[in-house]
Amino acid sequence: MTYVYLMNNLKPINKELIKNHVEHLKKLKNQGKLVFCGPFTDYPGGMVIFLAEDLAEATNIAKSDPFIASGCKSFEIRTLEPANDGNNYLLEE
Repeated sequence: MTYVYLMNNLKPINKELIKNHVEHLKKLKNQGKLVFCGPFTDYPGGMVIFLAEDLAEATNIAKSDPFIASGCKSFEIRTLEPANDGNNYLLEE
């Protein structure tokens, strides 16, 4: 399933924490789980879209992000149903 964790800034982050966060993202990518990620330009925080077997795994992935594990960011998880050409953008006919 596809999940999103939305992060909100709580405390300042430093360069070492950013480096650890990037390593976390690279690990997800190498596992074939990372779909898309990035910071918001108009809101203090960011998001990671990723694949997981279930909500428990998705929660563990989010909690293992150094931004979250350090307490510098809070998070919310959402389940995403992708809409695309293959499923006619979820249009039921």
